[in-house]
This record gives sequence, structure tokens and C-alpha cells, in this order.
Amino acid sequence: MAQAEFEDIVETFDFLDDWEERYRHVIELGRAMEPLDDSMRIPATKVEGCASQVWLVPEIDGQGGGAVFTFRGDSDAMIVRGLIAILSALYSGLTVDAVLRVDAPAELARLGLDEHLSSQRSNGLRAMVQRIREISERAMG
Repeated sequence: MAQAEFEDIVETFDFLDDWEERYRHVIELGRAMEPLDDSMRIPATKVEGCASQVWLVPEIDGQGGGAVFTFRGDSDAMIVRGLIAILSALYSGLTVDAVLRVDAPAELARLGLDEHLSSQRSNGLRAMVQRIREISERAMG
């Protein structure tokens, strides 16, 4: 069910030999993202439950379950920016109905993130996934 862009990340992770290389790749994914404009860094877009500052800005095109979900995000921590990029690859372009069917823990486990992130980072990643699900649930109506 994962998006092609996410599958590319999985393949890259499989190719990289150790976690340090993978960690650097996550950071590079974050560096490649466009930063959010300061006007988007507001309480309504801030994700609570993250040790770092995290903002997710949803962009829903359409109505109901068939609406297409995309989002932009940013963080003050480079590794978290990379995690946002990974979530964007996993979710962006799906319908909101499909977003709710993504088994994020299983998909992210394919990257081995759960084994190498600190508990704070893992909690933050779960908080971002939860925010994405909440946005999609609201878009369903």
C-alpha cells in the first residue's frame, strides 16, 4: 500500500550497510524539504508530544473519503525534518480514506526506525502519525 516514493526510501535503507548511514540519509531527506514559512508555524499546526518543535500543515484537495491528502511540515531538529519527509513519502498523494488504512507502524518498521530512534523521537513520530490520522478523520466528515 505504500507510495512509490516511500518504497524508494525502503530500498535505499536496504542498500545502506549500517544505521549511521541510514541516519545520515534521513537527515539528507530532511535537508531536501522546503522549509515552512514562519506564518505556518502557529499553534494550530504544531504537533504536541514531540521533544522538538514540529509543525504539520495539511492540504486536502476535495471532499470526503476521496479527497487527496498532502501535507508540508518542518521541525527545528534535522533528524525530525527527515522523519517528516519519510511520513510525507508514505502519506502524501493518498486519499484521506487510504491514509486511514495505512498501517504506519508496520510500514515504518520496514525501515528499522523503531530499533534506532530514542524513545522521545519514537513518541514524536507516533504523535505525527496520530496528527495525520486526525486530520484525515476530520476530512472524512
